[in-house]
Amino acid sequence: MNEPIRDRLASVRRRFHRHPEPAWREFLTTATLVDEIRSIGVDELAIGPDAYDPADRMAVPDADLEPWIERAREHGADGELLDRMTGGNTGCVAVLDRGEGPAIGLRVDIDGLFIEESTAPDHEPVDEGFRSEIDGTMHACGHDVHMTWGLAVLEAIAESDFAGRLVVFFQPAEETGGGGHPMAESRFADDLDYLLAVHVGLDHPTGEVVAGIEKPLAMAHLDATIEGTSAHAGKAPNEGDNAMQAMGTAIQNAYGIARHADGMTRVNVGWAEAGSASNVIAERAEMEAEARGETTELMEYMKRRFETTVRAAATMHGCRGTVDVVSESPRADSDPELQALVTEVAEGVDGVDSVRPAADFGASEDATFLMERVQEEGGLATYLIVGTDHPTSHHTPTFDVDERSIRHGVDVLVGAIRDLERRHPVPHTGGHATVRSGATGDGSGRE
Repeated sequence: MNEPIRDRLASVRRRFHRHPEPAWREFLTTATLVDEIRSIGVDELAIGPDAYDPADRMAVPDADLEPWIERAREHGADGELLDRMTGGNTGCVAVLDRGEGPAIGLRVDIDGLFIEESTAPDHEPVDEGFRSEIDGTMHACGHDVHMTWGLAVLEAIAESDFAGRLVVFFQPAEETGGGGHPMAESRFADDLDYLLAVHVGLDHPTGEVVAGIEKPLAMAHLDATIEGTSAHAGKAPNEGDNAMQAMGTAIQNAYGIARHADGMTRVNVGWAEAGSASNVIAERAEMEAEARGETTELMEYMKRRFETTVRAAATMHGCRGTVDVVSESPRADSDPELQALVTEVAEGVDGVDSVRPAADFGASEDATFLMERVQEEGGLATYLIVGTDHPTSHHTPTFDVDERSIRHGVDVLVGAIRDLERRHPVPHTGGHATVRSGATGDGSGRE
């Protein structure tokens, strides 16, 4: 019998921290979660393709999976489990079904990032001996903490007299926006009365809790390809159609897309590559970009304008341009009813000395798929933040957390779940659920 998770929160987090795995490659991570969940004892445990329809996934890599599977196998992952995750179908859903009562979902994410973790001796994971063991990969956003929360909350509720259904989504591929959609489309999201999603830090200090975020940006990851015609740059440049030149025009013009009067919009080309040699007209160029908007409709506006810009730039230079949507996520705001409940709970948690009912998010998160699903079916959702002192920002080589905040998160989440059980049904007060722009499909605001 494993020692209770609540008595080893730091060691559980550190175990995950040592083995970060990127989106749809979380093989050892999932196997570790499954081992812990089986020790807790749940009424249903769905793994990989049993937790969602693989066809609903987004941003799935078309290669590079096998080395991650073999590494997981070498580190003791069960072979049968790995077989079930063939094709990168990682993650799991755990269910406690304890009779009449509310149906409550808790969503935590599990993937790491392609970031090389710092080797500086004053970096806590180095000093304490739990730095990432995988070169070029790191838990630089706190998902190791999130998984620990999910397990500890599951254990606490399993050992309590809770009445109702608790569904814990251990969601893969958040960093690429690829895992929220299949989880939201799965049967496990059916008929949820409430959904809690949670994140650590985000520039909120240890001891502070934000009961619900507002204004997350809707987002789309976009891959653009421009195909031209190769030619000798010295002998016959006129015979080529320069994909690199078209790409430069596309990038320049993308940043000139008009911002929208209805709200905040963003576009960025974060990676671009073209050409083969200095004396060859480039016949192919590739870009990775993103479009964001204050509402789902405004994101769609930016996405369509980016697609039009790439195609027009390609045509201008005699090339052909295509844009593929790799992944996307909508905007969904926290419901004020749950913000109020979480605020009350957090104010009574030992170690929490500041509670903010709401805060603007300003970034993007694919937990919004689950939030939107619950809200559209009449339920309530909130995305809360448990503060932690982190020495540098998220997604940096020296990111780390104050491990005192792990206990804070467990206590807030368990308290919120038990409070939802006692207060169910929590009445709707008529506040916002999802916030949508008055814009129509083209973003113009015209009917």
